[in-house]
Amino acid sequence: MILVAGGSGFVGSATVRALVAAGEPVGVMTAHLERSRRRIERLGARVVEGDVQRPQTLPAAVRDTDVVVQTLAFPTFPVEKPSKGYTFDEFERLGTERLVAAAARAGARRYVYCSGVGADARAQASRFRAKAAGERAVSGSGIAECCVIRPSWVYGPEDRALNRFISIARRAPLLPVVGSGDQRLQPVFIDDVGRAFASAAAVGGPTGTFEIGGPDVLTMNEILATAMDVMGKRVRFAHVPPWTVAAAGFPAQYLPAPPISPGVVEFLTSDALADTGPLLRAFPALQLTPLREGLETYLAPGVGR
Repeated sequence: MILVAGGSGFVGSATVRALVAAGEPVGVMTAHLERSRRRIERLGARVVEGDVQRPQTLPAAVRDTDVVVQTLAFPTFPVEKPSKGYTFDEFERLGTERLVAAAARAGARRYVYCSGVGADARAQASRFRAKAAGERAVSGSGIAECCVIRPSWVYGPEDRALNRFISIARRAPLLPVVGSGDQRLQPVFIDDVGRAFASAAAVGGPTGTFEIGGPDVLTMNEILATAMDVMGKRVRFAHVPPWTVAAAGFPAQYLPAPPISPGVVEFLTSDALADTGPLLRAFPALQLTPLREGLETYLAPGVGR
């Protein structure tokens, strides 16, 4: 069986859909059984209880599992909530250490980890340091086959980034953009990411670290302009100084469901570029969708998804 940890989330559910479509038996590990059960079952997968914040639940979760695909994210991602343990360090470093150790003890043959472009132990941002620590935990686990995939800026019908702009644009003629909007991104369509992780889950497949991004290198301004054009919307951009958003995010981070925090400002204004050459050589059947083509599948007028 292939166990997808975090398989009810954004990247995880796309991975599960691709695996189920390929006829693979899939279990989805979730810490929230009742909240996630219907969604997981609709994906065609088996519900498996497991929580990286409760290590005692993990041995049973990984029992009889050949492959573990980890696509975990904490509930308030990307806004950290330390009071509940919802931090990058808790999930990406400690959570990975706990889960990969349990998988190794259970005899898993392959482990696939969702990291991120920019993962670096020396990075200033905590999320990149935590991702790098997760990568080290996987590579040092003793599991025979390990594969790390680092996505760039992932978009799709359920993303938590582009869809915030889309929601505003549906209601208002003015679209706030944090900073200059000149950061360079490689937006990658969620369906492509799901297929990449599903391909990486094959026992005997490529091992190593691979980056995935879309075929277009665009600024945030260009991405938003493309989305507005696909939607048939005319809006003006209002560029907001990052410090004002960081200031507003300071008190907001203490809300029960924080929409923003000071740390997210850097997340919103940084470059996110991927070297996709190694990925496409390792997985030659994988094709990457241009931004406009991906957006048209769910944002074009009259299109439902």
